[in-house]
Amino acid sequence: MKKWGEIALGIATSVGGFLDVGSIATSAQAGADFRFQLLWAVVVGTICLIFLTEMCGRLAAVSKHTIADAVRERFGAGVFMLILLGVGVSSLLVLGAEIGGTCLALQLATGIQFQWWALPVAIAAWFLLWRATFGVIDNGVALLSLITLAFVVAIFRLHPPAAEMAAGLLPRFPHNDLAHGAFLVVSILGASVTPYLFYFYSSGAVEDHWTSGYVKVNRIVAAVGMSFGGAIAAAVLIVAAMVLAPRGIAVDSYGQAAVMLTDAFGKWGFPLFVISLGIACFGSALEVALTLSYLTSQGLGWNWGENLKPVQDARFSVVYTLAIAAGTVFVIIGIDPLKLTNIAMVLSAATLPLLVVPFLIIMNDREYLKQQTNGWLSNSVVLAVTLLAFVLAVVSLPLEIMGG
Repeated sequence: MKKWGEIALGIATSVGGFLDVGSIATSAQAGADFRFQLLWAVVVGTICLIFLTEMCGRLAAVSKHTIADAVRERFGAGVFMLILLGVGVSSLLVLGAEIGGTCLALQLATGIQFQWWALPVAIAAWFLLWRATFGVIDNGVALLSLITLAFVVAIFRLHPPAAEMAAGLLPRFPHNDLAHGAFLVVSILGASVTPYLFYFYSSGAVEDHWTSGYVKVNRIVAAVGMSFGGAIAAAVLIVAAMVLAPRGIAVDSYGQAAVMLTDAFGKWGFPLFVISLGIACFGSALEVALTLSYLTSQGLGWNWGENLKPVQDARFSVVYTLAIAAGTVFVIIGIDPLKLTNIAMVLSAATLPLLVVPFLIIMNDREYLKQQTNGWLSNSVVLAVTLLAFVLAVVSLPLEIMGG
């Protein structure tokens, strides 16, 4: 009975914690610009996310290792420092985008310019990480994020064309603007398969003391929870295609996206969007800041754990403090959070090989996984999506920059 309760809670937090600033921004842009044509990218990203999340939990449950300390142990300091640099830089950009998204939600709610909210949001995030346990961060904030299910409800109120949505599940790129379409595809994949998610997930499993008996629980949580989470991201795209595309509204700012739910919910649509954006971004900011502490501390052999008091893992606490300060700088100097989000998502996709290649080697090593090593299907799916995301990132980013 206890494990069934953990499955239910795990699925709920997976659904609530899936949607962040990257998923909201990239899905809304894709729907507004190309209607349902890029729906397939959300599906592909979700499938890869299911496989990778399941692997992270399985590694933690069987070997009692997080990804970071397993990579450091298996490949040495040189490889780990390369991963720390690549994933660390991309995660800092993501953290800045999440803090910026939270501040923009507050701007939409109050009319006060988003830069003025940077310090209050940063202090609130730091205080929660300083005082709360891992369970509060993981479960509490993610459960609040279930409000993003409003996008799924909106689909049933808007009655989108089933045939056109089905056609959007076939992989293709828009012919009218190939560079921008490819850029959005890689942004969607980067938002779905953001490296920080996996370091956070494996670290949380170790913090919660998972054993090999959790392998099946982890498989259900990863498959069901991430599938529902992907459905929310797809719902954002569909709602944007139904509401923004017919009006010719391109999502160049979050203010333009704020009207997405008004057709479905009337006067309640705007506050629903604002609350969804604010909670999703704030919760993800906590997770990204924690991930940077996990990654650094585990790789360098420091004491770590959100369940420990700061005096017991001082360097761990210093890392998330500095990370929040650095992410807040992006907001204070006025960098547009939406543009920062797009660049962060593409950089996340470009750095995926740094995570995936050594991770897959470990997942096929019986010294760590015993009888629970990967099968050919898991390896093939993850490698294929990683290669696709990396190639598109290398090709589409210069084209998007040259095209303005």
